[in-house]
Amino acid sequence: MSGHKILVVEDEKDIVRLIKYNFEKDGHKVVAAHDGESGLALARKEKPDLIILDIMLPKMDGLEFCRTFRQESQVPILFLTAKKSEVDRILGLKLGADDYVTKPFSVGELIARVEAVLRRAGSAAVKEPVAAVLRAGELEVDAERHEVRIKGRPTTLTPKEFEFLRLLFRADGKVLSRDTLLERIWGYDKSMDIDTRTVDQHIARLRKKLRSEGQRILTVTNAGYRIKLD
Repeated sequence: MSGHKILVVEDEKDIVRLIKYNFEKDGHKVVAAHDGESGLALARKEKPDLIILDIMLPKMDGLEFCRTFRQESQVPILFLTAKKSEVDRILGLKLGADDYVTKPFSVGELIARVEAVLRRAGSAAVKEPVAAVLRAGELEVDAERHEVRIKGRPTTLTPKEFEFLRLLFRADGKVLSRDTLLERIWGYDKSMDIDTRTVDQHIARLRKKLRSEGQRILTVTNAGYRIKLD
C-alpha cells in the first residue's frame, strides 16, 4: 500500500518530522499543519486520503476540527492523543474519528493503524455496489448516498453508526460478534484488549435514533448482534 496523501495536524514539530519521514519513506505524500484552523484549511485544499489529527491543538482543538470537518467529508481521521481517559476516546469516536493512537506511540503501531484504516476505506469503496439500497421493514440503508431512511425520511447517524448498521444488513441476519464489529469498524483485534462495551454503547445510541425500527437490532446473548430482516 503506497501513494496516499496524508495530512498531519500536530503542533509538536518533532512528531510531525517523525511521521513525515517514516510515511514518505513508504511512498506516501505528507502535508502538515501546526494548528487546527490551518489544518482545516489545508484539509479542504489538499483533499487528503487520511488525516492524522492531534486532539490538543492551538486555535481549534482536534475534537472541534473533527466535528466541523465531518459535516463536509468522510475522509478517515486518526486521532493522536495524550489523554488516556475513556471519555475522551469515546467522544472522539462519536464525532466521527476512525481510530486513535495514544502518546507516546511507536511508529510501527501508527503505521499499522493507518494502513488498517486506509484498507477499510478502500475496501468499502471497491466492494460496495453502486446505488445499493438495503431494506428491512420501513428501514432503508442507501450506500450510494450514505443515508439511512425511516418511512422514506432521512435519519442522521454518525459515520460509525452508519457503518454498524450497514455491516449488520450485509451479514444478512447472521450474528456478528462484538470482536468482529470492533475489528471491522476500528481495526482492533483481540490482542489489543479493547473494552467491547464500546460496541454496546454505539448500538444503544443507534437503536434510539432508529426509534421503532431500532427493535430490529437484536442482542444474541454471549454471541453479539444481528438484524431482523423480515
